[in-house]
Amino acid sequence: MSGRGQAWAKLPQIAAGLQADRMLGREVANVISRRLCALTERAAMIAEQRMRQSGQGPAPCAYALTVLGSAGRGESLLAMDQDNALVFDKGDPGGTEDRWFESLGTHVADILHEAGVPYFKGGVMARNAAWRGSVATWRERVRDWVTRSNPDDLLSVDIFFDLRGVHGELGMANALWEDAFDIAKGRADFAKLLAETAGKSERGLNWFGGFKTDQGRIDLKKAGLFGTVSAARALAIRHNVRERSTPARLMGVKALGIGAESDLDALCDAQEVFLDLILAQQIADISAGRPADNTVVVKSLSARDRERLRAALQAVAPLEDLTRDLLF
Repeated sequence: MSGRGQAWAKLPQIAAGLQADRMLGREVANVISRRLCALTERAAMIAEQRMRQSGQGPAPCAYALTVLGSAGRGESLLAMDQDNALVFDKGDPGGTEDRWFESLGTHVADILHEAGVPYFKGGVMARNAAWRGSVATWRERVRDWVTRSNPDDLLSVDIFFDLRGVHGELGMANALWEDAFDIAKGRADFAKLLAETAGKSERGLNWFGGFKTDQGRIDLKKAGLFGTVSAARALAIRHNVRERSTPARLMGVKALGIGAESDLDALCDAQEVFLDLILAQQIADISAGRPADNTVVVKSLSARDRERLRAALQAVAPLEDLTRDLLF
């Protein structure tokens, strides 16, 4: 994995070059996501090789390794962790097949961590039983999610609907994604619960229209990006818009004639602004030896970017009410 790991370490430089060429943050995020998908695929190939060499043999049945969350949506930036899942053709939880895939998932997680993509603290990784299973197990799991009545029971479930296959039988992964939309179709209560599980965004502006900062920085994921992504996903599930990226989901809802076009356009524009500014700050922070996160130094923004940010934060301020209206 050393070659891939070294290439991954150069990703901030690549992102900086693309941004210098005036590529939008949204477009750079798509490039980063593709690199992450390729890295995950390579990790799976190395994991398979290690298992064969250790005497565990080849995969016991057809399977697909998938990524979830921002990588599945094509919206990854430079501060990321692992989100992956496994679907295989047959086998019961704890059975022979499942144990083989548990080992595969563990290898994949370790390889990615070593390459610079850290373990997901929330546990959404194929090495954990809740994030792998046969096609039948996954269908039963999704049906169980859809019938839950408590948002606390659905933590991390939302990113499953961003699922994208990266290795193995990709058709199996896409079929599972389609099945999930089929099962959730018409279940407004489920979409509503997912929206509630995401929680409220933090206000990015104070009552006087100024930016709310902590030590000069504003967390744009908490102040708007996460809420926009979560709302778009819930709306896509509710209205059966089978898209993965946030803009495609919002525009899919718009195409159905649901809600005011101006509101959906404003949310799409806001997401673009958040990605632009977060990415630029991440590149600057990494260059300065600071770990990348989702906060932005307000004083470093140009007058134009401050106005763009203010407009974006105003667009997401009524997000909770807007989402509720668009869901029903």
